[in-house]
Amino acid sequence: MSDLVTYTRRDAVATITLNNGKVNALSHEVFAELNAALDQAESDHAVVILTGQPGIFSAGYDLKEMTRSPEAAGALVEVGSSLSLRLLSFPTPVIAACSGHAIAKGAFLLLSSDLRLGVEGPFKIGLNEVAIGMTMHHSGIELARNRLQPAAFQRAVINAEMFDPQAAVSAGFLDRLAPADALLDSAHAEAARLVELDMKAHHQTKLKARAGFLASLKDAIEKDAAHLGLR
Repeated sequence: MSDLVTYTRRDAVATITLNNGKVNALSHEVFAELNAALDQAESDHAVVILTGQPGIFSAGYDLKEMTRSPEAAGALVEVGSSLSLRLLSFPTPVIAACSGHAIAKGAFLLLSSDLRLGVEGPFKIGLNEVAIGMTMHHSGIELARNRLQPAAFQRAVINAEMFDPQAAVSAGFLDRLAPADALLDSAHAEAARLVELDMKAHHQTKLKARAGFLASLKDAIEKDAAHLGLR
């Protein structure tokens, strides 16, 4: 792994930190590093904490790659959607420690995690695709439909509404908030509780509980790829 993504482990808890510039843009290289870190966490049988830098979790896909061509955009979305599928079916619990703004794919990473902690402050969380001229992809719609509250789903996906952290809890992007200086301590406290789970039971129950969701997400990824000529 490079400096774009760092991996540290304390006992049975792995912390994966995004560190790609001021907005933590998600590029092919970053996704490759994230998958490598998840490979290591899986090998370590570790509960995962996924976090960013103070003030920014991630502002989403790397726009340089997204604007090269429709094919380039589709390929990056497919990689990102496949990562979401992996997180939702990961064998150990995944905690998102949202350290600030989480926009577009950054917010989708929250929707792909088992437990989502945010921080208090003047931060924006949401899906801005239609505000910047992007028709929402099928996989994004499925992620939002299955994790957001019904009223918030319409507001977030169709109207590109941004939520402050407290409203993001009500909407379903986050589960609860912590003071900014206590985010990682709170995440580690949650991880210490989750470490005590029977991981085989956790994983099998996760797959059962999300069976329909995972199937619909796989289908959506295929639809997106077919639409953009990637299949």
